[in-house]
Amino acid sequence: MAFIQLKTSLPGPKGLAALERRKNLLPAGLAKSTDVVVERAEGALVWDVDGNQLIDFAGGIGMINVGHRNEQVVGAIKKQLDKYIHTCSLVTTIEPYLDLAELLNSVTPGDFPKKTLLACSGSEAVENAINIAKYYTKRNAVLCFEAAYHGRTLLTLSLTSKYALFKKGFGTYVPDIYRIPAPNVYRGIPGMSEAAYEKYCIQKLEEAFITQVDPDSLAAIIIEPVMGEGGFIPIPASYLHKLRQVCDKHGIVFIADEIQCGAGRTGKMYACEHSGVIPDMVVSAKSIGAGMPISAVTGKAKMMDAPHLGGVGGTYGGSPIACVAAIEAIKILQSESFLQRVNEVGEIIRITMEGWKTKYSLIGDVRGIGAMRLVEFVKDRDTKEPDAEATLEIIKDAVAHGLIMIRAGLFSNCIRLLPPIVITNQQLVEGLQVLEAAIASAQEKRK
Repeated sequence: MAFIQLKTSLPGPKGLAALERRKNLLPAGLAKSTDVVVERAEGALVWDVDGNQLIDFAGGIGMINVGHRNEQVVGAIKKQLDKYIHTCSLVTTIEPYLDLAELLNSVTPGDFPKKTLLACSGSEAVENAINIAKYYTKRNAVLCFEAAYHGRTLLTLSLTSKYALFKKGFGTYVPDIYRIPAPNVYRGIPGMSEAAYEKYCIQKLEEAFITQVDPDSLAAIIIEPVMGEGGFIPIPASYLHKLRQVCDKHGIVFIADEIQCGAGRTGKMYACEHSGVIPDMVVSAKSIGAGMPISAVTGKAKMMDAPHLGGVGGTYGGSPIACVAAIEAIKILQSESFLQRVNEVGEIIRITMEGWKTKYSLIGDVRGIGAMRLVEFVKDRDTKEPDAEATLEIIKDAVAHGLIMIRAGLFSNCIRLLPPIVITNQQLVEGLQVLEAAIASAQEKRK
């Protein structure tokens, strides 16, 4: 291997010591996808504390699209550190906040006046978006979708699906939240064409407005244009257009959660651009900060202005250190050359995974858009019974051989590929070879 260089087993002695410290110091509920203990990272490579050199296919769950320690981002952070760290946007006006808001207002879809509110995490941004929508519409109900992930605060956890992993034991949840199935072409109705299935899903949406909630009671509909944790499920354009029509007809705020699928990951700055649907609000986070904790709600100015003075904000929202990092990251993310590279990376992955599908019966589906790609593992291709055990086995094998990976999917039976877009072709191919070897090994054990 040219880029994966293993000096010890994973984890090595120093890694084992750190993991023991973690077990004794951190809550048991704070999960980890791998036993990698990081010493440093650069581009698409990570070095652990034992000197092992690894390839990163997780990218901090899609947080590091521009690569680890991007030179432009690091330079901006260092320059800002020599000026001031933070004075709080609730106390003073911070120019980097204004600069980032201006940039986000210009790059998010929609030719209308916009305003941006900054926060620190994706959950916080989603919560702000919902609260602003409620304030603007003077309504309380929200429609969300099965398999969605929107965060871990009380409100966002109420919106999130996948009960056992995220929600068990944390109720009671926020009322007036309604959840319906999201279109999932792979797990659609047997014997039904894709077009017919999309029409069926639209019909079920219309029925939900009879059986579950009156659309005139809805403050917002929130959806990930490509579901992340739910299994990289691209929502059909026809369905997104239907949601837009419903929102226009009934005065509902359409919120696109672009936290994982945005920031250039799908080949466009925002995933909703593939459908041509323009949301009222866009929620951004993860890769816009290039590793710094920052998130944003960007929406129609009249909606963003709805809450009373003092109704929004937080101590660390719009940290100038995070803002200057995000400004440099977004300049890269929305550039033509970067988006072209996204599609190049995505094509290499797509072609490779399509080949795997013909070779390994464990693979039920491969899907995604741009460089947001996923493999779904099943016990039987006809029944599509999920195989979470094989998925975990494959990840452990791949990580042991120097590839950082994470799972996804409602049934935890998928592996998501979110490598930094700056990854080289050689690094990408090497990582895919490691993953294929792990899949082949799991397949052989099941013969």
